[in-house]
Amino acid sequence: MTTIISQSSWREQWTTGIRANVLAGMTATLALIPDSLAFSFMAGVPATVGIYATVCILLVITFLGGRPGMISASAGSMAVLMLALVNEHGIQYLFAATVLTGVLQFLMGVFKLGKLMKFVPHGVLTGFVNALAILIFMSQLRYFSGASWTMYALVAVTLAIIYVLPRYFKAIPSPLVAVVLLTFAVWAMGMGDVSRIGDIAKIDASLPAFLLPDVPFTWETFMIILPYALSLAIVGYTETLLTQNLLDEMTGEKTDKNKEMRGQGIANFIAGFFGGMAGCALVAESVLNVKMGGRNRLSTLVAAVFLLLLVVVFGSLLDLVPMAALVGIMLMVCVAIFDWKSVFRPRSVPASDTVVMIVTVGAVILTHDLAIGVLVGVLISFVWFAVKASKLQVHSEWNGSRRTYRIQGQLFFGSAAEIQERIEYGCKAEEVHIDLTESKVWDHTAELALSKTVERLENAGKRVVVWKPEAQSPTG
Repeated sequence: MTTIISQSSWREQWTTGIRANVLAGMTATLALIPDSLAFSFMAGVPATVGIYATVCILLVITFLGGRPGMISASAGSMAVLMLALVNEHGIQYLFAATVLTGVLQFLMGVFKLGKLMKFVPHGVLTGFVNALAILIFMSQLRYFSGASWTMYALVAVTLAIIYVLPRYFKAIPSPLVAVVLLTFAVWAMGMGDVSRIGDIAKIDASLPAFLLPDVPFTWETFMIILPYALSLAIVGYTETLLTQNLLDEMTGEKTDKNKEMRGQGIANFIAGFFGGMAGCALVAESVLNVKMGGRNRLSTLVAAVFLLLLVVVFGSLLDLVPMAALVGIMLMVCVAIFDWKSVFRPRSVPASDTVVMIVTVGAVILTHDLAIGVLVGVLISFVWFAVKASKLQVHSEWNGSRRTYRIQGQLFFGSAAEIQERIEYGCKAEEVHIDLTESKVWDHTAELALSKTVERLENAGKRVVVWKPEAQSPTG
C-alpha cells in the first residue's frame, strides 16, 4: 500500500523513530566522508569544498526537500563536469556556476518538470542502480592498490561485523559499530601500515562563511558559467529524481518530486555562497540511510550536523579512521543497492527490460556518466516500444465486389509503410473499404501514408471508403 507524504505529517518527520533516525544519520555520515573528499579531488578543488557543499545541502534539503530521509550532497556525477571550469577559470567561477545551477533547478521544480520522470522505464531505473553499484565498487579498488594483507583483513573484519552483528545486537547500526571498533583497534595496536583518512587528505576546516563569488558580474561571466550550470542542473535533476523513485519504491511512499527539485535548487544556491560545489541526491548514502532506519527528516539533519562536528571539532579523531572500515561500508552498500534478481532471475522480468538494463549499465560504465546512461536507456526503451507498436494486424474480407481491410493497431511513423504494403492496389474489387475503427492515427506521417494509399486506389479506378473511429461513419 502506498503512503503519500503530506504537510500534515510534518510533525511525524521529527518526533517518530528518533533513536533510529539519529543513528542512521550518523552511519550515513561515515559513507559521506570519503565520497565528499573523492568528489572534491575529481573537481580539482580543496577537500573543504566538498565538505562545505555536503553540509549546506543537507541542512537546507532537510527542511525544504520533498523526500524525507534522502541524502543529498556533493556528487561524483556532477564533479566530473566541474574540472574543466575550475582548470580554465578558477574556483570562484565554480561557486558562481553552483549558484546558477541552484536557480535552474529551482525553476525545474516551479515548472513541474518532475513529471518527466514517469517516462523513465523500470529497466532504466534498474540499470541506473546496477551501474552505480558497479562504479562504487570500482572506485573502492584504488584503496587496495599496493596495500598490505592488513588492508584486506580489516575490510573482511568490517564486512563480518556489518553482516553478523545484527543477528545478535541491533541497538546500534552495525556499520557504525564497525568503524568505532576498527578505529580503536588500529590505534591501540599501532598499525602503521594501515591507510587512514588523514593520509588521504588533510582536512583543516572551519565553519563555512558567507562569501560572494569573486567574479565579474558581467554578461561574459554569465555565458561562461551557463553551459556548466545547465549541465550540472540536468545531471542533478536526473540523479536526484531517480534516487527519489528508488526510495519511494523501497518505502512504499509517494513523495513530491517538484518540491524536491525546488529544495535542491535552493540548497545549491546557498551552497555556492558558502564555498561549496553543486550537489544532488546520492543513491548509495540514501539507501544506506533508509536501510538503517533513517526514514524521517531528522536523519538528514543529524547527518549534516554530525559531519560538521567530525570535521570542525573532532578533526583529529576523524584522521584516525582507517580507510578499510569505510571501504567495507561502501562494499556493503554496493551489495545492498544492486538488483541481484536482474542477474540471477532474468526470466522474472520481460526481455525488453533486461536489454534496456544491460544497455543502461554499459553506457554508464563506458562514459562514467549516469545521465548519459539514463538517456541512452530511455531512447532504447522508446525505440523498443516504437518497434512493438508498429506491428499492425490487417484482416482482409471479401463481400461480393467489395473488399474490406480491417486495421488493428497504432498508425504512426513506425507503421505507416505497412499500410501501403498490406493494402493491394491491383485487387479485382471495385470497391475498397478501409476500416480504422480499431486503430488510431497518431501523426502526419500516418495520415500522409493513408492519403497516398487512398489516392492510388482511386487512380486504379476503385471506389474507396474509409471508416474512421472518431466519426464512426464512412468517408470517401
